[in-house]
Amino acid sequence: MRNRQSLAVSLLLGGLLVAVPLIAQAGGTIKGKVTYSGKAVKAKEFAFSKFPNPKFCKQNPSQKGDDTRLLKEVEVDGSKGLKNAIVSVRDVKVKGFKQTPHVRAKLCEFLPFTGVLVNKGNFIVENTDADASDPKSKEGVLHNPHSFDVLGAKSSTLFNIGLAKKGSKLDKKIKMRMARKGSVLRLQCDQHEFMQSWFLPVKNAHFAQTAADGTFEIKDVPAGKHKVLAWHPVAGNVQATCDVKDGGTTECNFDIKKKGKFKG
Repeated sequence: MRNRQSLAVSLLLGGLLVAVPLIAQAGGTIKGKVTYSGKAVKAKEFAFSKFPNPKFCKQNPSQKGDDTRLLKEVEVDGSKGLKNAIVSVRDVKVKGFKQTPHVRAKLCEFLPFTGVLVNKGNFIVENTDADASDPKSKEGVLHNPHSFDVLGAKSSTLFNIGLAKKGSKLDKKIKMRMARKGSVLRLQCDQHEFMQSWFLPVKNAHFAQTAADGTFEIKDVPAGKHKVLAWHPVAGNVQATCDVKDGGTTECNFDIKKKGKFKG
């Protein structure tokens, strides 16, 4: 598919014949909403007391009672709008495209919960936690980012590195061997099991993360019919064909009911 057409005209400037390229920009916007109609997913519960740094980690607002950390994997609003889904145009490959995730450990939580990455590209995790009230953790709360290449029930470690001090980072090049078959990256802290994040491999900049109400917008998508994936690591995924017009806005809505297979 030709996304852009390049033309050239000749202009006489100061006695010189100059070829001036005229680029016809072909592109439009995809916007819409991702909803979830599958079975309700309850928040996972973890006892702070069973993990290191319970007093510090309790500063995280996602909790219930005095000793229960909640991991809200699937969040929907009153209209079934799904938060933190990734919507990605799958059939456009941009050579040399780069997208480096920068995950931050903050109050014993990996942020963001979902994102995108480029296979064989870099992945950054930064520790921003320190507990001044704890002599053992005043320079940093130990987090141990452990990433996996995940495809269904199969998984393999990509990196497993401890970050002991506040401000410490890891910057690793990752190679997901199952990415072509539709694998994703799962990140978990080996010190605090409730710290989790998920990342979808992409090959272009045409993606968006849904807002709290499930809405999204992707600008500058090449004109034409495209395969578009709405993905959530726990809720599931669904694909659709979206017809993008030059300079126009195409509405594409997705209703996720369960997990399905998709290609990378």
